[in-house]
Amino acid sequence: MTTPRPPRLVTVAHGTRRAGGNENARRLTAAAAERLGVEAVAAYVELSEPLLADVMREVHGPVAVVPLLLSTGYHVRHDVPEACALAPEDADVALGRPLGPDPQLALAQVDRLLEAGARPGQPVTMVAAGSTDPLGWRDLRAATRYLQEGWDAPVRLATISGYGKRPEEVVQAGDAVSLYLLSPGLFSRRVAETAAAAGAGPVGDVLGTHPLAVDVVVERAAAQLAAHV
Repeated sequence: MTTPRPPRLVTVAHGTRRAGGNENARRLTAAAAERLGVEAVAAYVELSEPLLADVMREVHGPVAVVPLLLSTGYHVRHDVPEACALAPEDADVALGRPLGPDPQLALAQVDRLLEAGARPGQPVTMVAAGSTDPLGWRDLRAATRYLQEGWDAPVRLATISGYGKRPEEVVQAGDAVSLYLLSPGLFSRRVAETAAAAGAGPVGDVLGTHPLAVDVVVERAAAQLAAHV
């Protein structure tokens, strides 16, 4: 009789040449794995190891793949599914949707704004990495609505690339700025500089390993594993 293999969590982030961004994905994954009581690995689409394609060639048994991506895009619709298809026949792979948008992430953004000193009711510019995918643009607008509901004040959306207006076109004097980003890096520094030049107020930190972000990973993985075990 074959002993069932234990379930496993595989997260996948975009990947960056900057160590800090990759480390954030590892910490987020480790926190979720501890809560779930499973083994886990943080993988990347590109620019960092281990690559998701390499990880998926070695998996066995039930595997929950949770994209640490905040909107739909080419990676979500093509690169990640293609990598998951490389898994051996004895792997039972459950691929979930991107981490965002999600109301819990919006509440994490609210916490980050308050931690930075933003005042309730203060107008907010939410800055996202952006996407050239129409579905990604839809997701970002949904994330903006979630934040507006959680913050209970006007929220405008700016993107660093793809659809939408750039931060320097949107951020106004007196705004608070919410970073709809998982990891610190070049984007977050540029936004902070733009906010300062515009006379904006506090800039909330990236989502990072906020407990609510961990909750979302845990909930997605648990649901995926439950459906496939």
